[in-house]
Amino acid sequence: MSSRTLQVEICELRFTTPFRISGYTFAKQDVIRVSLEQDGHVGRGEAAGVYYLGDTAQTLLEAVEAKRSVLEGGLDLIGLQELMPPGGARNAVDCALWDLEAKLAGRPVHELAGLAPAAPLVTTFTLGADEPERMAKAATASGYYEQARALKLKLTGELELDLARVNAVRAARPDVWIGVDANQGFRKEDLPALVQGLAAARVSLLEQPLARGREEDLEGFVSPIPIAADESVQSLRDVAGLVGRFNVVNIKLDKCGGLTEGFAIAREARKLGLGVMVGNMCGTSLAMAPGMLVGQLCDFVDLDGAIPLSNEPEPRTRYEHGEVWCSSDVWG
Repeated sequence: MSSRTLQVEICELRFTTPFRISGYTFAKQDVIRVSLEQDGHVGRGEAAGVYYLGDTAQTLLEAVEAKRSVLEGGLDLIGLQELMPPGGARNAVDCALWDLEAKLAGRPVHELAGLAPAAPLVTTFTLGADEPERMAKAATASGYYEQARALKLKLTGELELDLARVNAVRAARPDVWIGVDANQGFRKEDLPALVQGLAAARVSLLEQPLARGREEDLEGFVSPIPIAADESVQSLRDVAGLVGRFNVVNIKLDKCGGLTEGFAIAREARKLGLGVMVGNMCGTSLAMAPGMLVGQLCDFVDLDGAIPLSNEPEPRTRYEHGEVWCSSDVWG
């Protein structure tokens, strides 16, 4: 086999405005970018890691560097799953390997994965938590949000204020699909009033209302709105435990460790009767593009992570008519 060269670097992504969710406010984000070069072809991958698990770009970089000799020695995708645990470091390498293998084979990643060519997907456009009137104004702003067909609202666990946020956006945008992301912000006793208020506002998906580790509190709870697991599902091994508690699995490549396991989670969730969603931990188009392929298998798509960036490099993911689309010029 020809020699392979690994490069890994930290890149700073800057947001146009601070982004607030339950418990966190982001003004910027560091990511790692991995490149694997072989026979004049370069495969690339990007990862941000999982902030609530304590990941930083530096810890991700160190995790990749620790495996440099093995990665440069020609490790394949199957071997990578055994070499590195789920998480952002493996995600960046996994996506770079898919990209490299596609270029070496002269075939796009979707063919290597046994999928049809990727089609544009309706994506949610996310509104960070803010005052209700500001969120309503943002939902109608010209550009991406004006043409959105689906919105995701970040909540903070403040029940009355969160419902006011939802109602304000619904009044401003009676035409769109709306989902909400609680980011673990609520307690079990909040759930009846929360889902009643969300249902009245025609909200179609409630994401991660309770803290990770409190999954048992959802057993026996009947919700008129599908409930999606995000923080509660980190990898393939967590999927079976969601049955009877959640209705939907949110796959994020930074959590599960890349496209390889992302595909496996999507297929296992289907077998278990769960709906499937693809999300992101924010990032450039290089991070959104692999998610597009998982999105071809999903019911819900949240791949707007490149939109808040003020320093998004070319080539870029296209956001048009409420849809997301990544060409093979971006990745794969």
